[in-house]
Amino acid sequence: MDRRTFIAAMTCFSLLPAAAFARKIKPYSGPHITRVVLNKGERRLYLLSGTKVIKKFKVGLGGIPQGHKQFEGDGKTPEGSYIIDRRNPGSKYHLSIGISYPNAQDIAFAQMHGKSAGGDIFIHGRAGENKGRGRDWTAGCIAVKDRHMEEIYMMVALGTQIDIHP
Repeated sequence: MDRRTFIAAMTCFSLLPAAAFARKIKPYSGPHITRVVLNKGERRLYLLSGTKVIKKFKVGLGGIPQGHKQFEGDGKTPEGSYIIDRRNPGSKYHLSIGISYPNAQDIAFAQMHGKSAGGDIFIHGRAGENKGRGRDWTAGCIAVKDRHMEEIYMMVALGTQIDIHP
């Protein structure tokens, strides 16, 4: 390919919208997801409709996976019952859904120790550049493969309960 052809091809390529290369997220039409359960020890996230497991996913956790998150910066993933309370389609981790950590008990415990409970705990993708960082690499979030995050994002509605077990 000569230089002019190469430059013309690259110019045409740069004019195409990035959306033309983005993955199409498929809408979900299955059973209503009533609860999300994370078993930290198994590194598994379960999406349930009633008592039936609809989907399960392998996950990565905070850098220190054992124990309940107590303070900002402790590298732990929370344990307990929370709510899916926000969605972030523009997340730097591909997509994300927020967990309502910290609750009143988490805040009170941290304040009793003169610290912040932290926050911004999400279920999110890996966003490519985080591949190869090992299994437990987040600051306390729950990480899944990007393609799995697309499914979770479409399946789990705001207000869904999430139970996080050791």
